[in-house]
Amino acid sequence: MGRGRTYRRAVVATVTTILVAITSLLPTPAGAATVVLADGQGGYRAAMVAVRGRVPDGATTAHGGGAHGPVTPHGRGPDGGTTAQGREAHRAAPANGRGAHGAATPHAASRRYPVSVELASLTPAVIRQGGELRISGRVTNTSGRRVGAARIGVRIGAAGAIDTRGGLATVARRTPLTRADGPEVADRTARLAPLPTGAERGFRLTVPVPDLELDGAGAYALTVHVVRADGAAAGTVLGLTRTHLSVYPDATRLEPLRTTVLWPVLDTPRMEALTLRTQDSVLPVFRDDQLTAAFAPGGRLRRLVEMGKGHPVTWVLDPDLIVQARAMATGYRVARTPGDTDPQQATEGEGGEAAAGWLAALRAAVRGREVIALPYADPDLASLARGGGAPLAGLLRRASRTGRSVVDRALGVHARAGVGWPAGGELDDGIARYAKGLGLDTVLASGAGVASAGELVSEGATDDGAVSLEGGTTALRYDAAIASQLFASRPAAGASGAPARLRLRQRLLAETLTAARELPYARRELVMVPPRRMPLAVGRVLLTVVAEGRKAGWLEPAGFAAALRKPTAGRLRGFDGYPLARHAPELPPSRLAAVVRDRLRMRALAKVLSDARVTAASVRAALARSVATAWRADPAGAASYQRGVSRYLTASIASVRLVPKSTVVVTGGSATIPVTVDNGLQQDLTGVELRVLSSRPERLNARDRAVLVQASRAVSRTVRIRVRAYANGPVRLTARLYTTTDGRPWGAPMMFTADVRSAPSGAVIFVLGGTALIVLAVVFRLRRTRSR
Repeated sequence: MGRGRTYRRAVVATVTTILVAITSLLPTPAGAATVVLADGQGGYRAAMVAVRGRVPDGATTAHGGGAHGPVTPHGRGPDGGTTAQGREAHRAAPANGRGAHGAATPHAASRRYPVSVELASLTPAVIRQGGELRISGRVTNTSGRRVGAARIGVRIGAAGAIDTRGGLATVARRTPLTRADGPEVADRTARLAPLPTGAERGFRLTVPVPDLELDGAGAYALTVHVVRADGAAAGTVLGLTRTHLSVYPDATRLEPLRTTVLWPVLDTPRMEALTLRTQDSVLPVFRDDQLTAAFAPGGRLRRLVEMGKGHPVTWVLDPDLIVQARAMATGYRVARTPGDTDPQQATEGEGGEAAAGWLAALRAAVRGREVIALPYADPDLASLARGGGAPLAGLLRRASRTGRSVVDRALGVHARAGVGWPAGGELDDGIARYAKGLGLDTVLASGAGVASAGELVSEGATDDGAVSLEGGTTALRYDAAIASQLFASRPAAGASGAPARLRLRQRLLAETLTAARELPYARRELVMVPPRRMPLAVGRVLLTVVAEGRKAGWLEPAGFAAALRKPTAGRLRGFDGYPLARHAPELPPSRLAAVVRDRLRMRALAKVLSDARVTAASVRAALARSVATAWRADPAGAASYQRGVSRYLTASIASVRLVPKSTVVVTGGSATIPVTVDNGLQQDLTGVELRVLSSRPERLNARDRAVLVQASRAVSRTVRIRVRAYANGPVRLTARLYTTTDGRPWGAPMMFTADVRSAPSGAVIFVLGGTALIVLAVVFRLRRTRSR
């Protein structure tokens, strides 16, 4: 057995040697390049990859390798590209299971190599004629050892112009260098000196456009890579990054996409239900003074307004933010701590001038533009629809009607109302019904969840146009792929954020151009929706993309009304268009129930106030803020705000109370008992009455069934109850306040003892005579019973 096994091994070794020798005599394929891939120990192992022109991404080699790891024949060529064998590339890929919707930044690929590559600028943003493509950026040695001399070059995707939106995502997800990246543009490289560990160095590349060999209009995959320049390992890829290059020659004639860009100016609620009354006015109290910095020159909200001015955008405003700015401009207070219930402890706010300046800037920016007034405080429609927000529908409808009029008066516009914006644009039947119940006929919805009956492009492509749903709701679909890019990007300010801003700009240009190429001669709509709290850098990139696409000719700005024109019949794509992942940040049903209880308590408080209008309006606005969509990003703040409203109502109700007492002495047959009512409210007390009940009415009883109570603000009022005494001795009395409108109890009862002394003889005789008659009646009845 041992000899047979040895013989077989010898035969296999001999045959293998002969095959290797034959293979070494064969000519090397043109364009082959040495590649280096990461092994499990942090080293680099050489392999070979053949690059024969431009091959579609994911092409399979003879060994079955695909986009994640082609296995290549031997040979070397001028390309110098690297890839991984199928087994190792699969092991090095991220473990997030990238799917059709998974997004990956180009740097996810770069960090697998010893050198990180970042692009800082790419000019022009859109290639329209000849000229040059100018690229600048920086490379960083992220490995633990010195990197020798290298060169930087560029590649254009082997497949040419990318024809589908899904193809753009594929390029962004691709990590190792593959044949799909195409060959290196010859003789258009830049030298890079050796890099010590952690060293960073800038670079510039200039490539004549004809050398890129572009095939016409479309979005192309652009790869910038760093390869070893000298030595035995020349051509080894040290790092790379990818982006998209948009090309639109002047002779191109695509039907432009009518593009609606929403420009949200929203923030987290800051105003409390608490107010401070003075002799001349009622000052609102804010939980903090953060809006001062946001409204001031250089602040987020101020710069957002200044940035959008003069651009063809549709402004999306929260009426509550306008209310807060106007309140600050006319005078306000800031609570000592968020949720504080004592207005006297609040300090004077300092943002009046900043708020007034912001309002003036906003008024100038929206002049002549379309303005959407969202429902007051931008309520979380999904949380309300799912968590039992039906009792709050009336409150929200009333607040929204008031909010629109505030926007119109403050800004001098005629805002469009009746538009809802569910979080994430996700929509299901329940959310659509709830929105309709609030009077919202139009809902901004992600195209990922709403389908048109007459879609011209298959699902997953560009989402366009308004759709009429059952129940009378119109869903205005916005593009899900563009929205995901805008929502995911958080580029930093300054030079450090330049690579992220550039990636976003090039991706959005590629997305819109590819969308226009899907149906080159069809008239279509494109709605672009950024995050509610849009970062300034994202807004700047969005405006740049629209301007570049408009200048080139594939985008045409359009208004919100135009996007709603002629909706087609449609449906929700699935049984439930609202993903489970969206449920986690929703407002919990318990908190919504607390808001409903607070609304009932607010109604009770309004019954006892002499001027309930201002207080009720303040509390109603605070209740609407308690269910704002903005709280999804701050669940702790949401809970704190709602507790603050509840504490304010609790403190207000408790401030109207009966001052406790223990014992009073009643002398004589008729007397009055004093009861003190403490009014701690900031306004006069009306609408309550005092009732006193006796535990021994045969001994002492109240002559007044109820006594009306009126007390000035922040004072105590003594109310006198008339009583009649019939016999000496202690009597337990219960005093309690009731509302006059509906006779409901107010606050806790107060119990005390009345000690009756020296009751009049007539009254004593009367009581004794009554008692004797009762005794005689009982005796008489017993005798009759015995006689029978």
